[in-house]
Amino acid sequence: MREVSFIGFGEAGSAFTSDWPSGLARPRAFDIKTDSPQRDQKLREYARADVHGYDTPDRMLRGAAAVLSLVTADRALDVARDYAPMLDKGTLWFDMNSVAPQTKQAAAKSVEAAGGRYVDVALMAPVHPQKRAVPLLVSGPHSDAGLALLALLGFTNIRKVEGGVGAASAIKMIRSVMVKGLEALTTECVLAAEAAGVRDEVFASLNASWPGTDWTAKADYNLDRMIVHGERRAAEMEEVVATLDALGTGSAMARSTAGRQREIGARKLLPVAGLSAKIDAVLGRKKDEAA
Repeated sequence: MREVSFIGFGEAGSAFTSDWPSGLARPRAFDIKTDSPQRDQKLREYARADVHGYDTPDRMLRGAAAVLSLVTADRALDVARDYAPMLDKGTLWFDMNSVAPQTKQAAAKSVEAAGGRYVDVALMAPVHPQKRAVPLLVSGPHSDAGLALLALLGFTNIRKVEGGVGAASAIKMIRSVMVKGLEALTTECVLAAEAAGVRDEVFASLNASWPGTDWTAKADYNLDRMIVHGERRAAEMEEVVATLDALGTGSAMARSTAGRQREIGARKLLPVAGLSAKIDAVLGRKKDEAA
């Protein structure tokens, strides 16, 4: 088959190109960070993944059978509009970004108008450690062709959702109210418990209320997600807000979640191991101060 191109080459791009199926052409990639102070780092990531990195999107898209768009939520529509005219006729455009159904519908208009075939794809779990086994939902008029090509690329957990463009994304967006909201709520709870000096008591009470749940481990994971991906998650939650506002069901909690995610992510903290270390980092405490 012809080449496969990745627009945006971050965590998902590197995960999806790992152990690339033999017999397929070497994947192509373009990331705007190659035109930034992070260029050298991005070039090293291309080399480690054995992808053919490009400095401009036009050459990367020429001749591509499929494009996987994996950018930040706030860039998804602009990328579709800007790059669609560069596509060959019939190229499958897999929009895997976490955006509102109406955002994907607007992106689809640009891709289809340029002769491409747009596929709405929702990633329903973190890409690590599952990589191409991550569960995907697919919808839209080209979903059958999309399912076949994704399977050829080695994706193994794909399910078609009946409906047009936006059906898969609606599921992802509404699910994120709970997933990202719990992250923000857990973080707010644990920081308050720490400040009051009652963290152990609070977690013991939560564990008793939810048997089988280790709230220390859950808080550690949730806070880690916000430290590492808070700004990206905030952009996604803005799309969740747009989804809920379009439905008219209310978005107060989603708006607050976006703010809390952005506030933690904007601190640019380095990942650290263990809940106590994460709390210290968020609170700006040194180890001797926490002792």
